[in-house]
Amino acid sequence: DEMNTETQKISPLWGRFFHEVLPTLGEGATVYGVYHNYESDAQGAFDVLVGADNLKVTDEMKSVALQAGKYLMFPVKGELPQAIIDTWMQIWAYFEDPSIDERRAYETDFELYKSADEVEIYIGVHYF
Repeated sequence: DEMNTETQKISPLWGRFFHEVLPTLGEGATVYGVYHNYESDAQGAFDVLVGADNLKVTDEMKSVALQAGKYLMFPVKGELPQAIIDTWMQIWAYFEDPSIDERRAYETDFELYKSADEVEIYIGVHYF
């Protein structure tokens, strides 16, 4: 459960990335967080991959392909990580609305880090 500091995994993953990997990337690196391998829906298990477009690939690294399809983009602006947490709460609320035309695909979703206080969250969708 990501809301419980004793069991959360995403926050420590990002912390390790920002302390160990980010300093080695150099200027102009684009950082991504990819959510994939969904078990079912927002309540089920999923995998998270954190990386950058210019990482030197090693045997220990994994990769994931973003699924082709349509994505809704949710902009994030403000102090991280709280602005991202707030936006994810808005995303979950948005998709709980039965009147919307989109449904989450639960294939791949991703965060694109544009600056220290600006992120775009892309959610894969199907239209009905």
